[in-house]
Amino acid sequence: MANETTAVHVTHETVGKVGGIGAVLHGFFTCKSYLESIDRSILVGPLFTTEGSVSERLGEDGEVFYSSIDGFVNTGYAPAFRKIEKCYNAGIIYGRRTFVDKQTGIKSSPEVVLVDVKHMDKGVINEFKGRLFREFGIRSDLYENLWEYEQYVRLAPVAIAVLKAIGAATDSTVVISHEFMGMPTALAAILEPCCNFRTVFYAHEVATMRRIVEKHHGHDTMFYNVMKQARNDGLFVNEVFGDQSTYFKHALVKASIYCDHICAVGDYVVDELRFLSPEFENAKIDIVYNGIPAYQISVGDKLASKEKLQRYCENLLGYKPDFVFTHVTRLVQSKGMWRDLRVLEQMEKEFRTQDKTAVLLVLSTEVSRRSSSDIYNMESAYNWPVAHREGWPDLSGGEANYYTAVQEFNARSRNIKIIFINQFGFAPKRCGKRMPEDMEFMDIRKGSDVEFGQSIYEPFGIAQLEPLTFGGICVFSSVCGCSGFLRDTTGAGDVKNVIVADYTKLAADNGYVDIEDMLQIGRSERDRIEARESEKVAMQICSRLPKNEAEIQSMIQTGYELAKNMNWDVVVKNYLLSNLQLVPALPVGR
Repeated sequence: MANETTAVHVTHETVGKVGGIGAVLHGFFTCKSYLESIDRSILVGPLFTTEGSVSERLGEDGEVFYSSIDGFVNTGYAPAFRKIEKCYNAGIIYGRRTFVDKQTGIKSSPEVVLVDVKHMDKGVINEFKGRLFREFGIRSDLYENLWEYEQYVRLAPVAIAVLKAIGAATDSTVVISHEFMGMPTALAAILEPCCNFRTVFYAHEVATMRRIVEKHHGHDTMFYNVMKQARNDGLFVNEVFGDQSTYFKHALVKASIYCDHICAVGDYVVDELRFLSPEFENAKIDIVYNGIPAYQISVGDKLASKEKLQRYCENLLGYKPDFVFTHVTRLVQSKGMWRDLRVLEQMEKEFRTQDKTAVLLVLSTEVSRRSSSDIYNMESAYNWPVAHREGWPDLSGGEANYYTAVQEFNARSRNIKIIFINQFGFAPKRCGKRMPEDMEFMDIRKGSDVEFGQSIYEPFGIAQLEPLTFGGICVFSSVCGCSGFLRDTTGAGDVKNVIVADYTKLAADNGYVDIEDMLQIGRSERDRIEARESEKVAMQICSRLPKNEAEIQSMIQTGYELAKNMNWDVVVKNYLLSNLQLVPALPVGR
């Protein structure tokens, strides 16, 4: 037990997949290379709700062995857990959660630790906050009114105590902080005098930079030009964009410099970390790209999935489109969803001359899953998802804003239409009776002709590349981290299955000579660049859409060959494990 390699993943996505971190964890836990190299995996995070029964604590794929919330005990660790709970006045849930790759059949069941931190002893927490300030300069007094900060600080000392109780506090244990959420626990591991933990900060983004990109009207067009110039001038984020210290995520991410190692999911994430402060200039930061699925299918398989999507479109709109485009994403500003519409506006002109039709299926929501009964009611009452109404159970505020743009596009466009499916999941029981009965989520991946993902901020972008292995054309922006992985894999060669849109490229005669000029890049300049680039992307898509089954076969084969060199086994072998081996085993009492 003492010599086994243990990876402790501290994250907010312990129980369910919410976003990119959940996708990464699923990739790890269903990857042969990871499972052969890591003997024990443990997920650690805060308990977000005490509602529900014990069987629901770890999700539908979880098994609970201990829950102080429910008085449930089925483990020998119970006496140790009770001592920890009494010391910290916290609740503990312990069990396992099963991850399965339905395509390969690989599965594993890492341990899960959830901590109820709502009523913890303030004296113990204040003592830990004091150490965070003295050792790492983190001023909790600036952020402790923010629960998003407070809950992860409270989690940290309890998490370390639990790891010790379950025999996971050894010199072969690596505590991995997935984003800022795990940093307090990683810092607590560094401070622990009795254990020789190793610590890794796993940067899935740089929160400081995301906030700047999203808030500024120039978005990525402004930011990445400014950052490049600032790096050349030896300047850092506080000097260019003002003091960031009041932002709690900035403080926690900046403290990652104290970890033994830093992993970043993309090339830009590395640059953004080095832009944080001078301390990161020479820090050891290694890229660990995300993996993408690689499953081989036949032309028949692809056409069968596409036919389901076409039939669904026909049930909704009254005709079968020649092509089906897709965008599966979270409904947040960083996804740059308006850029899809700009590309489609240009494609509409070309499709009219070719007498071709297409439908873009946008699968995105900013709220929780609607019930099947609500979906059926909206479907029969007013033709959801072709039509929508504001207010629950239909459009939330952000969804209403996006739907307004969709309505405007559909009113103007004749050959291309957009259907906005504001629901979590893609199956008949989730999306209504007009969806073919045999439809399943993988059909929207297999059957898609084009997947959009032209984000303004995207540290990697797994979703953008998921249809690649099935012969889909993947369209994403140059700031997406996956573009670096693609370049690593292809040697910067052109691939017909991938179109990279560069919305950061300024015209040669732009007149921007220094940072102050570039900081003035706003909506009008970005609009001009987006108009220029969207036309280019539209023409590339039109020229690459397959015209017959032979071309479909070629797209499938090219996509699969590329995807299998970018899958999770490749990532774990070539990037993750080689980098984790570089984490130094420091002597006790460092």
